[in-house]
This record gives sequence, structure tokens and C-alpha cells, in this order.
Amino acid sequence: MSVSSLSALAIPGLGNTVLQLFLVALAVIVFAWGFERYRTNFSRTELAVATAISLGILTVGVLPGVFGAIGGVLNVQRRSLVVSLLANTAFAFLLLYALAMIRTNQLAVSELTRQLAIRKVDGLEHEEQTIAVVIPAYNEADSVRGVVESLPGRVLDHRVEAIVVSDGSDDDTRDVAANADAIVTEHPINQGQGGALKTGFAIAQQHGADVVVTMDADGQHRADDLPALVEPILEDRADYVLGSRYLGEDDSGNSTTRQAGIRAFTAFINVVSKANITDCTNGFRAIRGSRLDELTLTEERFSAPELIIEARKNGLRIEEVPITIRRRKAGETKKPKLGYAMGLTRTILVTVVR
Repeated sequence: MSVSSLSALAIPGLGNTVLQLFLVALAVIVFAWGFERYRTNFSRTELAVATAISLGILTVGVLPGVFGAIGGVLNVQRRSLVVSLLANTAFAFLLLYALAMIRTNQLAVSELTRQLAIRKVDGLEHEEQTIAVVIPAYNEADSVRGVVESLPGRVLDHRVEAIVVSDGSDDDTRDVAANADAIVTEHPINQGQGGALKTGFAIAQQHGADVVVTMDADGQHRADDLPALVEPILEDRADYVLGSRYLGEDDSGNSTTRQAGIRAFTAFINVVSKANITDCTNGFRAIRGSRLDELTLTEERFSAPELIIEARKNGLRIEEVPITIRRRKAGETKKPKLGYAMGLTRTILVTVVR
């Protein structure tokens, strides 16, 4: 029975002594639970919430006049409505607080997951200049080896180093990538492409990478396009280089709807960030290693627009180069079928206003 329905039974006058005793006992039980939680787990939050709820129940049972006074202020005649209003308001605050705590815990788990993955890889700064190719991979055992082995040993006098982040894969992605001589780490829990990229960026920085490239593990990106992608950075014309299928060749087989969506979101990003790009969702990009720390990266799923907008906000020089996008070599796309457009929109707006 809800607090509001109990109050309706007890009003007017709360003459029902049994109900009053029940409410008092309930208040004591709720407070005792909170005190026990504090005594055993030192949880001040649970004690505070239990105390607030018990005081509310106690007030309903013993001091109903308080609600009459509040009703007078709110111009509400029925005290049962006042109690219901206050109870629902308190419930809404508790729900919002619970959601905030859940999100805080999720972020803490994500950060712990990334730190554990980073620590599995020894930091090693090479004397020679390095291009680190970060490849996030989730269940891509059938294609990741080919991607790693397609990378050249050197590009424009820079050593190329593959870093594969297996993002909670439940297949042989990690072992396959390791057998291809890539630097490999693994998230014990799936963190999304954005989370995997952050882990890869941290490892690339530990290895002193001059340029950090991101590349998909599904074989859609061609290693032959790598020189064109990093050249603007190495020649100091740009700090952030995007590959564009619309300046190059698109053989991805994307539907007309998806093609229209990419162009629409690209136009949206150009408007809100004053960028001038043609392909906002392309995961083949290059970033100057020394400027990675300037980017505030919090998005775990829809990272592409966040990276572009953060680059614009921090004054990185952006350039686009033509590349070829191929059909994926194996497996299925990991992009969500539902909510993808909503996720991109949220990411764009949050990144712009923060």
C-alpha cells in the first residue's frame, strides 16, 4: 500500500489508532534498515535516504497537520493529494539520484577496465619516429589478422606499429591479432568503440607515437591509403586528418537510407562546429600524437562526431583526404540498428555544449 493511499485512509483526524501504530512501526523499521546499512557498510547515503523516508512516514502517521499547512500554501484542499504530491516528488528525486549513481558507477567500471587493459601493455618509447595504428575490435577474429598483416612496416620513414584493442570479444580476436605480431590488449568488459579507442590512444602515447591512426578491424579500410592519411600531419599541414569516402570511392554497400543519414549528420556537424568535412562517420583518421591530450573524450559508443568536434574546439588543423571504403571482409556490423541516429545526435549536442 502506497504512502498516499495510507494517508487517505488516515484522514481526517487519523483516528485509526491501528493505522497510526503501523505507520510508526514502519518508520522505525525503515530507519533501522538504514542504520544497519551504515553500521555494516558505512553507507551514509543509504542512512540519509532511510531517515528521510522514515520521517515522511512518521509525519503521515503522527503529524497530519503538517500536510494541511503545506496544502494551504499550495492551495490544495485535500491532504491526501498533498501527501501524494510530496511522495511523488521525493520519488522522482530518488530516481534521478539512483540514475546518476548508476552512471557514476558505470564510468568508474569503464575507467577501471581501460586502466587494466593499458597496464597489460608495457610502455616503450621508441627512438625512431612511429605511426601507431589503433584498431578497436569486437569479435573480429575472421578479419583482424588480414588488417594487421596488410599494414606496411614503414610509411614515409616512420615505423608502423599496430595496436589492437579487443573490446570484450568472446571469440579468438585477441589470439589472432597477437599471432599477427600486433600489440594486443583486451577489455574484460565491452566498452564500445569509443572506449576501445581511448585505451588504444593511451597505449600509443606510452609508446611515444608521433601520429596515431584509427582503423576498423573489419577490413573496410585499405592500408594503401595510409600514406595519404598521415602525410598532411608529417608535413605539418594538419593535426587531424579524416579519410573521406565521398572524396574517394565508396564500395561499402551501404543502403540509400544510411548514405543519406551520413550526409545529414555531416551537414549537422558542419553547422554546429563550423567544420568543413564530407564524411563524419568514417573511422579511418590520423591525429598528431602530441595533441591527443587536448581532446576531452567521454563517449563510449558514438565517438566519431565527438572526435571531430573536440578537434575543432581545440583548434586542431583539420584536413580531409580521399580514401576507399570496401565492404567488410567478414562478420556483421556492430552498429546498433535501433537508436543509432539518436546516439549520434546526443553525442553531437553534448560535445558542442560542454
